[in-house]
Amino acid sequence: MPRKRTLKLRCPICKKPVKNTDMDFPFCSQRCRTIDLGRWASGAYVISSPVRDAEEPIRESNLEDVDKDP
Repeated sequence: MPRKRTLKLRCPICKKPVKNTDMDFPFCSQRCRTIDLGRWASGAYVISSPVRDAEEPIRESNLEDVDKDP
């Protein structure tokens, strides 16, 4: 029978080792979970560049075609 695999990762806030079976995974504690939530709420985490939709260039080219027809 295969063993259940446990991952050992590090808490993203304080870098303490955390197992995927821990209650607060991926954080080591409720404190680190709350710190992370506060960072999200304050805007500390941002996407570095705008996300572009795959259909966006198609829409722009269609709008240009419409503008050319008087």
